Amino acid sequence: MGDADFAWLADHVRDVADFPQPGVAFKDITPLLGHADALRAAIDGLAAAAGDGGVDHVVGVEARGFILGAAVAYRLGCGFVPVRKLGKLPWSTEQETYALEYGTDVLEMHVDALLPGSSVLIVDDVIATGGTAAATARLVEKLGATVTGFAFLIELTFLAGREEIAAYPITSLVAY
Repeated sequence: MGDADFAWLADHVRDVADFPQPGVAFKDITPLLGHADALRAAIDGLAAAAGDGGVDHVVGVEARGFILGAAVAYRLGCGFVPVRKLGKLPWSTEQETYALEYGTDVLEMHVDALLPGSSVLIVDDVIATGGTAAATARLVEKLGATVTGFAFLIELTFLAGREEIAAYPITSLVAY
């Protein structure tokens, strides 16, 4: 859950009503990304989710997970691996389908992105229902790597996404 030391980061997250559809209050992190101290604190907080054991790769989920995940990988001194939506990666991929509120979607990762036995921290901006996070974990494990934990900037607790990935250590910096 969110750590009190990071609660102030919420001051740099903007709510956008009815985006991307009516009834949704989108959590816009672009003000946070544009504020040097908030960005630095967020990256340091997310990197701390790796613990003392370290990780071989950070996996970032399209699209804001790329921004945060790449910075976390740099901070940890490890590699970064993108997970993208179907058809966005240019080479051979492993795929994972996951449920949406209405229908399904597909995530992909290059088949050679992770070595068997490597340790992975999965980073994304928001955990909502947990479907994307769980699908990303399944992709990592299909390649023989180990998910050591998840790190999210924001957790929407009322959607209970944490339950979908309860078998893993979870860090979230700001909870709504």
